[in-house]
Amino acid sequence: MLAAAVQAQNSVDTRVHIFDEAVRTLKVAPANNPYLPPVYVMGSNDCIEVNFDYLDYELHYLRYSVTHCDANWQPSVLVESEYVDGFNYADIEDYVQSNATFTHYYNYDFKLPNDNLRITKSGNYLLSVYEQDDPEHILFQTRFSVSENRVGVAPAVTSATDWDYNGHHQQVSFTVNYKPGTVTDPYNELIAVVSQNTRSDNQVMLTRPMMVSGNSVVYESMNELIFNAGNEYRRFEHVNINSLNMGVAGIQYFEPFYHATLYLDEPRAESQYLYDSTQHGHFTIRNAQSTHSSYEADYVVTHFMLNTGEKLLGGRVILEGEFTHGLPLDEYTMRWDENDGCYRADLLLKQGAYNYQYLWLPDGALQARTSIIEGDHYQTANEYTIMVYDRPMGERYDHLVGHAVVRFN
Repeated sequence: MLAAAVQAQNSVDTRVHIFDEAVRTLKVAPANNPYLPPVYVMGSNDCIEVNFDYLDYELHYLRYSVTHCDANWQPSVLVESEYVDGFNYADIEDYVQSNATFTHYYNYDFKLPNDNLRITKSGNYLLSVYEQDDPEHILFQTRFSVSENRVGVAPAVTSATDWDYNGHHQQVSFTVNYKPGTVTDPYNELIAVVSQNTRSDNQVMLTRPMMVSGNSVVYESMNELIFNAGNEYRRFEHVNINSLNMGVAGIQYFEPFYHATLYLDEPRAESQYLYDSTQHGHFTIRNAQSTHSSYEADYVVTHFMLNTGEKLLGGRVILEGEFTHGLPLDEYTMRWDENDGCYRADLLLKQGAYNYQYLWLPDGALQARTSIIEGDHYQTANEYTIMVYDRPMGERYDHLVGHAVVRFN
């Protein structure tokens, strides 16, 4: 079952979403590794770091709160006092004004958990940020998770799938190991969610394992765990606005922004696979000419171009990468340029190194496809995240009991 399909059937939209266009460069990740999913373990020294910019000359005083969610990312039945110790809000006190940039902004940063907001239950959390004096006007919402880390998750990925052998797919398998007596009914109380790279549209939710053996729950040889292999992410950098960086054909200043034009991209569906070391869709903020990139990196209108030869009918060409998550769909949808015979998109991005790819989203579909433009190659070095939830009989919420990250190749 696709997570996106599940989401569409529910009444509350909890997807990552930026509602105020002044909010830019949202990054939510473990403080010690910005390239891992936003999960921390209860009782450990782990924490989640939330970083973003608000583009304005004036300082905005912001506050945040959290909502506990189930494995489907729908609000749980728990009341705030059951999952937060104290008040369910805290002010963002760490911010700094941009320095020596053409674009004026404030950079905000905070970590969870903290002394002002103490979380007491494991599971999924929806984080909402808003003006202190206007809590009904949400600037953006995003997600993070809290794990009890009480089960072991042993994952594996192979290109020898039940559909093809070294073809266009990869198959995930994993075993959940638990201590005797800690899981009563593994067939019915465990839920597993598997995602590929930074994407959420092709997530898979499993409500029953393939088999149970002793104190091990096995998920293997399941068609639901076969993913399109896709291709390596494309990359570009504009870390130095005074010179041409990787993937950048030209850079100029037109008031009020710098503009970086990337090289014209070509479809790769029919091309031979080429390995490239990427960040699995993530981005890194960096100004090579400064020591504090978080508030000294400038904003650049970045121009993407894709040469398909003709307009594709029946859907949209969209940009995908961590940097597009939370943006309205229209902002990262490519537009067809009749004069140049190519697709274009223009995004305001902070200086840095970015991963991206072009996906095809058929009309009416919830899951985008790699096969049309990027192609599917079994050798692709994909990253898979596995989240395991447990709701024992009589419990009122989904415990996040373990998670793992595994990379193919």
